[in-house]
Amino acid sequence: MATATNYIGQPTSRVDGRAKVTGEAKYAAEYNVPNLLYGYVVSSEIAKGKITKIDSSGALALPGVLQVFTHENRPRTAWFDRSYRDEIAPPGSPFRPLYDDKVLYSGQPIALVVAEEFEIARYAASLVRVEYEIEPHVTDLNERREEAYEPPEVRSGIPPPAKPRGNAGKAFERAAVRHEAEYLLPTEHHNPMEMFASTVVWESDDKITVYDKTQGAQNCQTYLAGVFGFSKDDVHVISPFVGGAFGSGLRPQYHLFLAGMAARELKRSIKVSLTRQQMFTFGHRPSTIQNVALGAAANGTLEAIMHDAIAETSQFEDYQENVVNWSGALYKCDNTKFTYKLAQLDTYTPIDMRAPGGAEGMYALESAMDELAYTSGIDPLELRLKNYSEKDQNEDKPFSSKELRECYRQGAEKFGWSKRNSQPRSMREGTELIGWGMATGIWEAYQQTSSAKAVLSVDGKLTVSSATADIGTGTYTIMTQIAAETLGLPIDNVIFKLGDSSLPQSPVQGGSWTAATVGSAVKEVCDAVGQKLFKLARDVDGSPLAGAKFADVTFADKQIRLKSDPAQSVSIIEAMRHGDVNVIEEETTTSPETAKQSPYSRHAHSAIFAEVKVDEDFGTIRVTRVVDAVAGGRILNPKTARSQVMGGVVWGIGMALHEESVVDQNFGRFMNHNYAEYHVPVNADVHEIEVIFVEEHDEIVNPLGVKGLGEIGIVGTAAAIANAVYHATGKRVRDLPITLDKLL
Repeated sequence: MATATNYIGQPTSRVDGRAKVTGEAKYAAEYNVPNLLYGYVVSSEIAKGKITKIDSSGALALPGVLQVFTHENRPRTAWFDRSYRDEIAPPGSPFRPLYDDKVLYSGQPIALVVAEEFEIARYAASLVRVEYEIEPHVTDLNERREEAYEPPEVRSGIPPPAKPRGNAGKAFERAAVRHEAEYLLPTEHHNPMEMFASTVVWESDDKITVYDKTQGAQNCQTYLAGVFGFSKDDVHVISPFVGGAFGSGLRPQYHLFLAGMAARELKRSIKVSLTRQQMFTFGHRPSTIQNVALGAAANGTLEAIMHDAIAETSQFEDYQENVVNWSGALYKCDNTKFTYKLAQLDTYTPIDMRAPGGAEGMYALESAMDELAYTSGIDPLELRLKNYSEKDQNEDKPFSSKELRECYRQGAEKFGWSKRNSQPRSMREGTELIGWGMATGIWEAYQQTSSAKAVLSVDGKLTVSSATADIGTGTYTIMTQIAAETLGLPIDNVIFKLGDSSLPQSPVQGGSWTAATVGSAVKEVCDAVGQKLFKLARDVDGSPLAGAKFADVTFADKQIRLKSDPAQSVSIIEAMRHGDVNVIEEETTTSPETAKQSPYSRHAHSAIFAEVKVDEDFGTIRVTRVVDAVAGGRILNPKTARSQVMGGVVWGIGMALHEESVVDQNFGRFMNHNYAEYHVPVNADVHEIEVIFVEEHDEIVNPLGVKGLGEIGIVGTAAAIANAVYHATGKRVRDLPITLDKLL
């Protein structure tokens, strides 16, 4: 365990770990209150059309059923418009549950049955009879590729395709070595362990307390207030624990609307929870078609990069991702051209899913780079080093820091890359073909605006708070570490509170920006408390700090010490008692230092090396080794950080070999909507994963010098595995996942 003087950078165990493993931690569906009602969602059976008749009489006849809400009887409360959009809504019109008789996608909620018991509500839902007028639907992206369009309005925070450089088409035609291919990625679903649920508690004074599974309590608060006409002060959203989300909880999902609607209309507390099957009836990673063309000189120097992408969106919102820009930022090339288009399908709007855009775009780019390496006869690692870029050419800016060369070196050395026989099908072990592949990863290092509050009591106990979330990333722990080190307190004396809309403002937890964003606010607010403590300490009778400045002292072991002579100190408790101060309370808001940061491009980087073993007769694939070397700035907690990157690597294995939401195009419906048939990696699929954190110092990216790690672990991993499969088998599969039937 770290000492009180040095918590940041130490492998500290999760402070919330005990609560989670003992069951003390409560999740959204686990809150019970007196007279609680239960809601069960009825989902549409068609992909497109109209409801011509909906008969709830059978359900209403059951004892214990209070109401069946449909488009015919829903309350006419305040309603959606653009001003009520949630924090991360894309351009367009948000989905409106129970708004009218139109069916926009298969699985759309068309009714909510409310009963005194969950089992009654579930059974009653089976008695709701619905008749439809079916219209032709399209849920296959390939059918709509010719109708794809450039989005007329860019989604906030998502850059449009970078402007062309030079003449990529002409440079490609003249190139000595050329590669061009199409890469296909299917729809994927997040599938967190905890299913979505909302428990809405109706208070006696027409206020509501909401326990919701979300990545942003304040986002849900704003949404409920806007949609139902509540005052923000009358909506209190609480979400201290989240059983995984990976982006699925960034937007308020329809269960929250239905629960809020029913509670407001019936003036009763209600719980609405979705089934595992219904977890497939909202946002997902969009299916994507990408074309990558690379032209190079005979020595492998890139002369042209063209990257075009078509991604699905819904009929009602233009969901967008950054898919193609990575190709212009990662490698040096003076002739580039990128396009990004959308195709409307009869599905729900996609939503951010771990490393949105980057996971897809880097799969295509890094697969294409591997193919170019074979075509030019150059080692894949050497090809990447040959085209290493010292600046982000998309923005014509230097990187704030970039230790990618060291990632390549340390990763290759640990993996043993130099021992690789470059010929496909040249390495084997018994009946298994062995393949080694590698790829590069890149992800943005963002900082947003956030607030934090700190309250220090005279007994030396500190409580710090912000409305952020912890979806399993370790936020509770790293914020506790930052606060404890800043004020020199034992970690057991510090409590960090989050997941509550009444706490200081914070953005949704996503984009790998929470450590930088909330961490900076926590550091600053604790420094503000430290300033007050220092002033009190200087006034203590005979204080050794009387003539010192704040820059001359440090906080350690519950004391304020002179840096030049640590023996000269005043204890925190002594300073507060002498000043007759029982509590020191500070709140602060931090924002990105734009003038300092904007001249630079800010990213985390990685180098991924993967080994696969493929059964020559059956085509079964095992990922036996992965080495992921990451340059992610300052590492606050190597233990939780390693866990984040390992989780991303496991997701990369799933993306490469397992995950696919299979649509029956005849019905426009996801058919494998369960854990049995939606395949994700399990213990037997995950073997040796080694994470290397390459030392990287960055004084520009944010005050803490950190870069998010939640997404860099998945970016590039699927490509490294796909490249290894080619090296093992000599067969290039460009449509994920790589299943054994594609190899046989």
